[in-house]
Amino acid sequence: MFPYIDIGPIHLGTFGLLLWLAAVAATVVLHKNFVRNGVDADALNVVAFVVIAGVLGAKAWHELQNPADLYAAFRQIVAPGWSRPFAVAMDFLHWFQAGFAWFGGMLAGIAMLMWQGTMAKPDGLTSGKAAVRMLDLATPAAAIGYGVGRIGCLTSGDGDYGINTTLPWGVHMAKNALVLPTPPDALVQPTPVYEFLFAMGLAWLLWQLGRKARPLGWMTGLYLLLSGVARFLVEFVRVNPRLYWGMSNAQVAALGSVVVGLIVMVATRRGAVVVAPVVEVSS
Repeated sequence: MFPYIDIGPIHLGTFGLLLWLAAVAATVVLHKNFVRNGVDADALNVVAFVVIAGVLGAKAWHELQNPADLYAAFRQIVAPGWSRPFAVAMDFLHWFQAGFAWFGGMLAGIAMLMWQGTMAKPDGLTSGKAAVRMLDLATPAAAIGYGVGRIGCLTSGDGDYGINTTLPWGVHMAKNALVLPTPPDALVQPTPVYEFLFAMGLAWLLWQLGRKARPLGWMTGLYLLLSGVARFLVEFVRVNPRLYWGMSNAQVAALGSVVVGLIVMVATRRGAVVVAPVVEVSS
């Protein structure tokens, strides 16, 4: 894959570029959903805060699972010494190019979206209901953004690829990939592509379902359920270590997402507030 793109003197990291594209795509979709639901809120502002929270949450969750690695990374970052702040900053940015956990990013993103909902109060709802309403409105955008962002994980070669394979769509990692497979020239399963394709399908489904009245919170529950199922399944062809009953950390977190999603969907069916779009927007 291609961790970096050189355009003349410009040296671009593909992970950052795809993260930016993910934010743009999510902003467009969220803005359209705000328009069709008559919500007076700034989609760009919402997405910007969510992206920052999501990246920080994903990084924190990954590092806290590996405290020894975190300590080693810290020692490497500060190795140049504080008399060379630029070198320290560059080492920090290099460390921040890889090592993110999907579940931590989702939790942080959900928390930020709920806070944004309490600020915007879509549909004139009270704080608690407004927070849930914002989550519902953001589900198609979240799926789009997640899918595009996963391609950035693949191009950067940060270790999110799958097991070695002989399948015709297997990919090679570039020699300057952030994390190389074993052996370095092995063909590996492009698991982020699988997640991208599922995310696009999920985004389309959520957008279509949003055309009709749905119980408050139901869309969020569906997103948690289906995204959890997808992540649980794709982990079977990932290289993550199996830590709990033959499952990876991500699979345990994905099961939690599925359970919570089911509970939310069942709970919101009983006497929940029903909301519907007020303006039709072409998809």
